[in-house]
Amino acid sequence: MERKPRWRRILLKMSGEVLGGKSGVGLDDEVVNRIASEIKQVHDLGVDIGIVVGGGNFFRGAEVAKERGMDRVTADYMGMLATIMNALALQQAIERLGAETRVMSAFEVRAVCEPFIHRRALRHLEKGRILIFAAGTGHPFFSTDTAAVLRAAQIGAEVILKGTDVDGVYDSDPHINANAHRFDHITFAKAIELGLRVMDTTAFSLSWERNIPIVVFNITVPGNLLKVVLGEPVGTLVSAGGEEEHEY
Repeated sequence: MERKPRWRRILLKMSGEVLGGKSGVGLDDEVVNRIASEIKQVHDLGVDIGIVVGGGNFFRGAEVAKERGMDRVTADYMGMLATIMNALALQQAIERLGAETRVMSAFEVRAVCEPFIHRRALRHLEKGRILIFAAGTGHPFFSTDTAAVLRAAQIGAEVILKGTDVDGVYDSDPHINANAHRFDHITFAKAIELGLRVMDTTAFSLSWERNIPIVVFNITVPGNLLKVVLGEPVGTLVSAGGEEEHEY
């Protein structure tokens, strides 16, 4: 039986640490190539894909600014540059598999990628290209989570898939609390009320306002991205509605 995707246009958000493999630092070629292969599989199903990747495997602006006394604005711009490096690495891995991609940056870096222009991004998607959005929102003090929701809204994505190293949303850190409770589904309102940090409040609020659901899942498990896109019950659904929406 032919497997049909649940959504036709998605925004995939990944942390930079995911691309760093077990160490979470730098680039792990095996991990990058595996994720690229899974993205290509999803694309081959006829799904339009936009990707936002963080830069934490190279540089985390807010943390560095706090720890080293660096100016936050400068540190955040350095973090944005780190996302461009990750975007270029992912682009190369995907294009080696035969898919056409474009890296679009929130600020101009003409030598290596295009600036983000809304209508041009939509045209790339119409032509079947995978888009990788880099440099966050282009402004300090905003996370790549917020950038992901912003880009999802701009390209008309039906869902945001947030790939992390945990299998969903918990009421506390499962790496610290062995008794942490995992949600199959949670509303934006409840996630904000509980102060859950899987995404920042700005990102949750914007996604809620635009009615774009988020699925949080473990992308470090091979095959999980494809399973989520095919509607299998992987991860946690964050949405505006009730439990009935979590019907994969």
